[in-house]
Amino acid sequence: MSAHTTIVLATRNAKKIPEMQAILTEAGLDAEVVGLGSYPDAPEVPETEPTFAGNALLKARAIAKHTGLPAVADDSGLCVDELHGMPGVLSARWSGCFGEQSGDKDSANLELVLDQLSDTPHERRGAEFVSAAAIVLPSGTEDVVEGVMRGHLIDKSRGENGFGYDPIFVPEGETRTTAEMSGAEKNAISHRGIAFRRLAERLQELL
Repeated sequence: MSAHTTIVLATRNAKKIPEMQAILTEAGLDAEVVGLGSYPDAPEVPETEPTFAGNALLKARAIAKHTGLPAVADDSGLCVDELHGMPGVLSARWSGCFGEQSGDKDSANLELVLDQLSDTPHERRGAEFVSAAAIVLPSGTEDVVEGVMRGHLIDKSRGENGFGYDPIFVPEGETRTTAEMSGAEKNAISHRGIAFRRLAERLQELL
């Protein structure tokens, strides 16, 4: 890999950039990760595919074409057993127009899931976070890897770290929510951390 490789992470969520940068650095890859904040004219890519992998590829292809640089995109979400795998690919917009009106989609999405599980006993509150991470090179080479973090949902938010559904998700083997963990602790076991570490291995082969 070139000493000055730049990889564009197809997101405007600034919290995801240091997460991926730390994982690539840990893997020994000399690459700088930048987000779409560096490309304000980058296209918005609707997540129209029915799978995480499909949506990740849509975004990575569009950003690689736009920037002429290797592009990485991920699509991830919460899959709740009791809700038959939903919100799934709809996790970021589960509350629909209500989330838009509230101005805080993360909180609105989380509260809706809690409401939907309000009568569900602990033993049926199993869930998992799933992440698909895609890499697309300007040459057209592409690949997708996935990561899964299994756990269960609690009935009240705990913790100030993380984002999305983190305050109600407790990973297997833990008593804390992912919002109560440090960034390093969460990265070590998270669905996105697993996917990005697998992606780092592929990047070593591809670049």
